[in-house]
Amino acid sequence: MTAFLLVLEGNPCVDNYPCFTIDERLLLAPMPSPATYRTIQQPSTALFTDRGSKFIGHAFPVQNTDDVKSALTQVKKEHPKASHYCYAWRIGPVGEHYRVSDAGEPSGSAGRPILGQIDSKELTFTLVVVVRYFGGTLLGVPGLINAYKTAAVLALQVVPSLEKDIEEEWVLHFEYTLMNDVMRILKRHRCTVLSQESQLFVRMLTGIPLKEKEVCLEEIGKMHGVELAKT
Repeated sequence: MTAFLLVLEGNPCVDNYPCFTIDERLLLAPMPSPATYRTIQQPSTALFTDRGSKFIGHAFPVQNTDDVKSALTQVKKEHPKASHYCYAWRIGPVGEHYRVSDAGEPSGSAGRPILGQIDSKELTFTLVVVVRYFGGTLLGVPGLINAYKTAAVLALQVVPSLEKDIEEEWVLHFEYTLMNDVMRILKRHRCTVLSQESQLFVRMLTGIPLKEKEVCLEEIGKMHGVELAKT
C-alpha cells in the first residue's frame, strides 16, 4: 500500500513542521452514490416586475423531456402574447441532464440565471420557465440577469420541495396467485409499481429504492416462482 505525504511548508518532517500520511485507499475509494434526490412538490407561479416589464416564473416538477415539452406548450398557450419564454431544467437522479434557453434574449442573460436558482436549491426533475412581457424599456444584460433570476427565485420559494428515493427498475414475472405476497414485500420496502400486465401470469415493472434494494431483492429472490430481471 502506498502512502501519500502532505507537507504544509518547509522540508518534510523536519524543522518541527507536521507531516501527514494519507491512506491511498481513501483517495481512490469512490464516493457513495446518493440514495435520494430533491424536487418540487407541485407547479407554482410568481410575478416580478421591473421598469414596466413583467417576468412571470412558472416552476414544474418533470420526469422527462416529454414532460418539459408539455409544460412549455402549456405556458405558451397561457401567454400567447409574451415576448420571450426563457427556461432551464435539470433531470436525473443526480441532476446529470440539463438544458438552458435564452429564447432570443442576450446570451447568458436568462437560461443560466434560472438554472442557477434550481441548482442553489439542489433540485432535480425540475423545470422553471420565465415568461417576459416587454414593458418598453431596455433593461440591459445585468438587469435581465437580475429579473430572470428573481422570477425563478420567487417561483421556487412559493412551492414546497420534497425528498424522494432514487429507484432502480426491475421486472418481476410470477403467477397471479403470488400477487399478495409480492405486493407485501414491495410495500414494505416502499417500491413503486410502474406498470403491470396480469392474466394467469403477471409481468410487473417496479422501481426499487436504492437504499432498500439489497434486502428487497433478497426477500423476493427467496420466493419460489418469482423471476427477477434488471431493466
